[in-house]
Amino acid sequence: MSASNTADLSATIAHAAELLQEKRIALLTGAGISTDSGIPAYRGEGARTRSDPMTIQTYLGDEAARRRYWIGGHLGWQAFAHADPNAGHTALAELEAAGPVSGVITQNVDGLHLRAGSTHVIEVHGTMRRVLCLRCGQVFDRRDIAVQIEDLNPWITVPENVALAPDGDVLPESIEGFIVPVCTVCEGMLKPDVVFFGEYVPQDRFRAAESLLRSSSAMIVAGSSLVVNSGVRLVERARRRGIPLIIINREPTRADVWADVTIAAGTSDVLPALQELLS
Repeated sequence: MSASNTADLSATIAHAAELLQEKRIALLTGAGISTDSGIPAYRGEGARTRSDPMTIQTYLGDEAARRRYWIGGHLGWQAFAHADPNAGHTALAELEAAGPVSGVITQNVDGLHLRAGSTHVIEVHGTMRRVLCLRCGQVFDRRDIAVQIEDLNPWITVPENVALAPDGDVLPESIEGFIVPVCTVCEGMLKPDVVFFGEYVPQDRFRAAESLLRSSSAMIVAGSSLVVNSGVRLVERARRRGIPLIIINREPTRADVWADVTIAAGTSDVLPALQELLS
């Protein structure tokens, strides 16, 4: 069953709620749940096209690309870090507190689920809150690295309005003279604790996501086009178990044919409506 217009939407949400009654629900969320917080998606309506996404191979092997990444990431992170959770994030936190939601598996690195009050959150692609040293393994708070960047580059300015990419990046006007931060313990190379293109999701995170799904009796996919294989693998596990599968996304996804209900609408509208019905 699908809903693509206002007349069908309420009935389709009601049908989804019927399937979810008395169920423990696992959530899988993607960039689409954060667009109403001002963070653009990689794909779909309103997405910013990126012809050169940073790969782990480029990051490790190209000093100029790494410099561009850090200056752009710093400029964008200031705005990215101040984004607020929206109604979709809040609805999931309240559903978890009330009991129906067993936890959230998110492909996002923005931390908005935690800021909204969700407590069982598995960030399969990592988080922008932390930075790792690739030599000694030291973990840093991103705010401390921001201070280091500004100390090393006192000329840097942070524009009040920046055009964010989905990972909190912006395109800097120039990288000349920018000094890249290093580990303050061993002077090794730093990397945000996020999964770059070309990297695999760490096994412990994926196993945690699988465990959450096994303990649940229904699944909602919210704001993900399911292009990334890790998300598809989790949905495939739900399909094999035959548990109810609800997909909420403005555009079609790779798993729509498996879903019991697909809702072609925004998560900030649908999730609060589901919360009300499930409460």
